[in-house]
Formats: sequence, structure tokens, C-alpha cells
Amino acid sequence: MITPVFTVLDYQKAREFYIDWLGFHLDWVEQLKNGTLYMQVSRGDVVLHLTDNHKSGFPGSRVRANINGLVAYHHILLKKDYPFTRPGLVKANWSEKVMEAEVIDPFGNRIIFQEACA
Repeated sequence: MITPVFTVLDYQKAREFYIDWLGFHLDWVEQLKNGTLYMQVSRGDVVLHLTDNHKSGFPGSRVRANINGLVAYHHILLKKDYPFTRPGLVKANWSEKVMEAEVIDPFGNRIIFQEACA
């Protein structure tokens, strides 16, 4: 398993995006001795580490996440009416057999949720 690390610059905005809107679960939060927050969030098989330490990476990373039930998940996201983004649901430009929905967090990090079509 590979666990991406996203740099997030505001804990509250990260919670609103990942927990409240995307429906991820907050698995744990650590405050390191240097004051850095480091946390793990997950939704099914998708696991991310989030940190406010700018030395851990730069905002603007991109990952792909395979999920089951992408159409239903996309519908749930749109019903929540998150005011800062409304992801589309499109066929991947690299395969007619894959659907994608890309979300961008408040820090420029991107998650492309994808699922193979029948």
C-alpha cells in the first residue's frame, strides 16, 4: 500500500473538506514536538496522510484513487453542496472504460476518484 502525504495549511479547512464533505474518517491526529500536525484520514481503501509541515511536500499534489460506487459517491458529494467546488463525472481521456471525478482541496491537492465502467 502507498500512502500519499498532502500538505494542508489549515487544520479546520482540511477537516471541512476531507471529513465533512468527502466523508473521510479521521483515523488519528498527532501533534509533533515541533508543533506540526500530522493526521491520517481514510475512506474505504483510500488512505491519506495530511500535514501542515511545509517541508513534507508542496501543496498541489495529485493522486488517483480506485473506488467502487463512483456514480453514487459523486451524487452524494453534489447533494452536500460544498460551496467551493462541484466535481464533474466524466469518462477518462485515456480510456472509455473508466469514469473519473476530480476534487481539489483548498490547498491545491487533487484526488481523482476513478472506477472501471461495465
